Amino acid sequence: MSTDRTIERRSIDWIPDAERHGKPISLGGIWFVGNVNLTAMATGVTAFSLGAGLFWTVVAAVFGIAFGTFFMAFHSAQGPHLGLPQLVQSRAQFGFRGAAITVWIAALINYVAYNTSDALLSGAAMAKLTGIPSSIGYLIAAAIASVVALYGYAWIHKINAWLTAPLIAVMMLITAACLMSPNVSAAAWRPTAFQMAPFMTVFVIMAGFQIAWSPYVSDYSRYLPASTPVRQTFNWTFWPCAASGLWVLGIGVVVGSVAPSADPIEALSLATGSLGPIVSWICVAGLLVGLMSCMVLNQYGGSMSMISILDSFRPITPSRRIRVLTLAVMFLIVWLASQFIGIERFNAFYANAIVFLTYLFIPWTAVNLVDYFCVRRGQYSIREIFRPDGMYGRWGWRGTTAYAAGLLAMTPFMVTAPYVGFLARDLGSVDFSILVGLPVSAVVYLVLARTLDLDAERRVVAAEGFVSRLADNAHATT
Repeated sequence: MSTDRTIERRSIDWIPDAERHGKPISLGGIWFVGNVNLTAMATGVTAFSLGAGLFWTVVAAVFGIAFGTFFMAFHSAQGPHLGLPQLVQSRAQFGFRGAAITVWIAALINYVAYNTSDALLSGAAMAKLTGIPSSIGYLIAAAIASVVALYGYAWIHKINAWLTAPLIAVMMLITAACLMSPNVSAAAWRPTAFQMAPFMTVFVIMAGFQIAWSPYVSDYSRYLPASTPVRQTFNWTFWPCAASGLWVLGIGVVVGSVAPSADPIEALSLATGSLGPIVSWICVAGLLVGLMSCMVLNQYGGSMSMISILDSFRPITPSRRIRVLTLAVMFLIVWLASQFIGIERFNAFYANAIVFLTYLFIPWTAVNLVDYFCVRRGQYSIREIFRPDGMYGRWGWRGTTAYAAGLLAMTPFMVTAPYVGFLARDLGSVDFSILVGLPVSAVVYLVLARTLDLDAERRVVAAEGFVSRLADNAHATT
């Protein structure tokens, strides 16, 4: 069934073979454009404000982006095989209801936080470009994003494919303007004294920005044919996302060095002003268009997260009506949050949000990937995932315990504005939290998973036929 001209009717349900279509190259547009926006640039601005200096901030950004995108791309590879949204697959690790409490609420917070940041920046950009009030500007941007999110998967892919070339041109223009700016001298690139504390905080922020895609990255690969090789899905996610992330976040670092105390829109205008006001207007407008595309992803994912939570407590029949309702709720929540925070408090809000969200999703990433690639090796029963009393249970104590263990292990190493862990304090406020949380959650889950009856599970999967057959196809073409 073609979905190109119709509103997508699927949401959290499984995508059958007859509706699978496309090639993994289509992921390139999604994940390249996904980072070419004002929020990504603002992440670079925030990173520069931490005090590592321009050179070391860029170096930390390179390592952080590569680290975060590596894990995110492996989540993407699950989509074609299972044909499920990312968070629904988490029921196998955390249980039918446990996933809703442990993972999906955190994911919904993730969507709201990022879309609130998007709302603030889209409103400020609209005000800068047109002079209309920022609150009205957000309503316009969010309305457009909501319509595209309602049409769903096929249109999201199509629009991002259209936007790729124009946004590359915009990024080249921004890069040229920043390099020619009299406010960015060659001296600014000279390495200052290395400071581990701000370096690691930049690393965490950059890694976290990319890992934040993980709870919904496979939502955009789940319609691909099940025979799609893991390697191709990984590559068409990792390289475009890492390239645009490094490019845009790196430019954000440079923009931040030009105007460290300004809000991101003003900082971008100042950094690109060397080529004249028209060029500056085009640069802001281009990243606003990219931001609206990113808002689509957040609204689409937020809608599915709400549906997933509701379905965990009361069976939901996926329909266009429920998607319209959840998109409207997402719209309202984000609008209220953005009105409360305001653009003048954006930098403080965003800096804290991205760090805390990183902490929330590091243990989940470890549990989900270890279960998929090392424990169950992609063998899942689709029917059992949708059964409250199925073999994965209502409460997945193994996944929840490993998740909690990771968070507890990270806590002494955390560095935030309101809280600094005691071990991080002894280490001079150096944040090693994600380098601790990932292996702890992974190892705890591997140990606990030894009590699973995997032979019995595989018999159920084999009898069902769906995933065992799809797995054979996928791995045969890897």
